[in-house]
Amino acid sequence: MTDTDDLFIREDPIFVNKELLEINHLPDEGRIVGRDEEIGQLANAVNPAIFGQSPSNVLIYGKTGTGKSLCAKYVSGRLIQTAEEEGITAAYAYVDCAQDSTETQAVQTIASALNDPDLTDINIPDKGISTATYYKRLWKILDMRYDVVLVILDEIDKLDNDDILMQLSRAGEAGKLTECKVGVIGISNKIKYKDRMDERVKSSLCEREFVFPPYDAQQLGNIMQARSDAFREGVLDDSVIPRAAALAAREHGDARKAIDILRYAGEIAQSTDANTVREEFVVQARQRAETDRFRELIRGSTPHSRYVLQALTVLSLNEHTDDEAFRTTRIYELYQQVCRQEGSESLSLRRVRDLLKEHAFLDVIEQSRYSGGSAEGSYTEHRLLEDPEVVRSVLADTID
Repeated sequence: MTDTDDLFIREDPIFVNKELLEINHLPDEGRIVGRDEEIGQLANAVNPAIFGQSPSNVLIYGKTGTGKSLCAKYVSGRLIQTAEEEGITAAYAYVDCAQDSTETQAVQTIASALNDPDLTDINIPDKGISTATYYKRLWKILDMRYDVVLVILDEIDKLDNDDILMQLSRAGEAGKLTECKVGVIGISNKIKYKDRMDERVKSSLCEREFVFPPYDAQQLGNIMQARSDAFREGVLDDSVIPRAAALAAREHGDARKAIDILRYAGEIAQSTDANTVREEFVVQARQRAETDRFRELIRGSTPHSRYVLQALTVLSLNEHTDDEAFRTTRIYELYQQVCRQEGSESLSLRRVRDLLKEHAFLDVIEQSRYSGGSAEGSYTEHRLLEDPEVVRSVLADTID
């Protein structure tokens, strides 16, 4: 290579604004598609905040990729703007409970997001102080700076316990806040999450509940069309978005996955030096998107967690029937074979049950409990929710 050779592409032939296709990108109002009703309902629930009154606490349910977090952030942002026009100081804090799953982590994140040490002279360290101290500093910050605050707790079901929900939902009633009103927006992928809540929390937190349904093919198509200016003009073949929308609607109705497919199709066009993004790239992109998503899901899992999943995957592939479910004992037998092949000592049946529960919690598998009567007793069956071929491909890369 000579000094005059270009190592890098100076002008992207496919994308002009790829950021529009990133999962963490918060679109403008005009790009939020198919959720007008849900946005209106959520806005109605928190509307009292623009007058400095307590907003309703809200619990939002729905599968992954149905716009829950997007709409919660959008409505909260609009609330801040509207409240300011009414002379009310408002703010919101966002907590990803999958990352900040303990009470201490969550309250630290909230306090840090809402604090301005130059104005409050309050320090919120990453660690090193007690949970009670974090709360005391949070209450001071809220009363000093704000009239109303919304706290968005995303994937609320990942929290270790309900303690922070109790603290936030009852802060005013308990006299910990005198100037600021707090509203909580809890978001969960699990429709039955409320069933395991503490009754006291349930009564104060679940004032309003909304369910976000999966997107249909038309909505998914509109969502991708609204992001199509991520590509250079004329690059997208007309059939690409309809095909991607149909695939996504048939399999999951997940807007995030649909946008992933569109982005990956563009990247495949890049890597093959194609001039356009063609329909044939969509199927390849769908496989790549599923593989990358699942790889991210099991990243950091223990070897035996992967061995258990490998056993269920082998059973699913060998049966050649859709939606086949398998008993714990059958999975355990094959798991033991996998352990022998890997030269590893197998765990107990009880521990394998725990690992299967962890996979169910991550929505990798689905568990169903049955009663076999007095002769057979109760038992649990496990069904793989992921494409077995995708799981096998990812596990092949992670199991040495």
